[in-house]
Amino acid sequence: MLDRWRTKLNIFGKKRQKVFVGLSGGVDSAVSAALLVRAGYDVTGVFIRIALSGYACSAGEDKIQAMRVAAHLRIPFIEIDLSAEYGAQVFAHSLGEFKKGNTPNPDTLCNREIKFGAFYTFARARGADYVATGHYAQTKEGKLYAGADQNKDQSYFLWMVKEDILKHTLFPVGGMQKLEVRALATKFGLPNARRKDSQGLCFLGDIAMEDMLARELTPVQGDVLSESGEVVGTHDGAVLYTLGERHGFTLFPHTKETLPHFVIAKNIEKNTITVSTDRFPQHATKTQVQLSETNWIGGAQPSVAQARFRYRQKRMPAEIAANKNNITLLEPHYVPAGQSLVLYTEEAGMLRCLGGGIVNKSELLS
Repeated sequence: MLDRWRTKLNIFGKKRQKVFVGLSGGVDSAVSAALLVRAGYDVTGVFIRIALSGYACSAGEDKIQAMRVAAHLRIPFIEIDLSAEYGAQVFAHSLGEFKKGNTPNPDTLCNREIKFGAFYTFARARGADYVATGHYAQTKEGKLYAGADQNKDQSYFLWMVKEDILKHTLFPVGGMQKLEVRALATKFGLPNARRKDSQGLCFLGDIAMEDMLARELTPVQGDVLSESGEVVGTHDGAVLYTLGERHGFTLFPHTKETLPHFVIAKNIEKNTITVSTDRFPQHATKTQVQLSETNWIGGAQPSVAQARFRYRQKRMPAEIAANKNNITLLEPHYVPAGQSLVLYTEEAGMLRCLGGGIVNKSELLS
């Protein structure tokens, strides 16, 4: 049984190498630590504390759960407080982007700046050969692959992680199904085996994005416009909406009786959003996307790939320009500026994440 997990982890012959595991208090990171211990690594559990003023902090209970796991596995336990780094590099940066009318992804930024940024630096400075987390993704020789469980795959949120960091990263549960992980937690007798998965924003717990933005940006009500410019309803503040959204605004009675409406544009200065009954653009066949802050993983990139600009979105065919900054989606879409566009390719029966970039702007093509 243990050999099976060693094979999944590709860790034969690597005994006693030092690994710092990010213990969140959840089941996935706990099972990751348990597997590494059983595989012979020198494992240290690290709890990353994030606490922001004015927000309910679950760090206390999470830390207790993480400590219990470390004690059960008989491994050293360390706490590192990265609240200041998170506040400046993730939280404040994301709010700034929302104020501009963009749609950033705080979770991808958190992975780059915190889990595989400050935490990675902390671990390596203390002699760690690897860092490990409970992400549902896979890595081999610096390449990033989707997790085996398609419903839990988190490779989309990891595209910002640099290749040289991925070479020193382990995702022990990435090759497993969630049900397998839960079963192992029980088999290993982990004290948090029955703990529910956390939801919501990275490190902020169960708070919804809409609630956080309403609190931080103090949006004001504005007009909902039709494609012709007619006022057809009201909304709670243009900064709260992203392209493609179909909820959260109110249409006037005569409009409500029509088909569902989708946000296709927004004007932050005028505080308006424009809606359409067409979910996808008419009279267009492609979408040209210009990227910034690109990160490419795994050497030479193909000229054709599969792309998504939302988590769990169905992948669509795409062409990668020679400059790697321009991507042509072979489908028409309203692509939000600020969002992550992530690209994939099939490789040896697995789905490899090529990397991606931040959407700077997009243009519909006939």
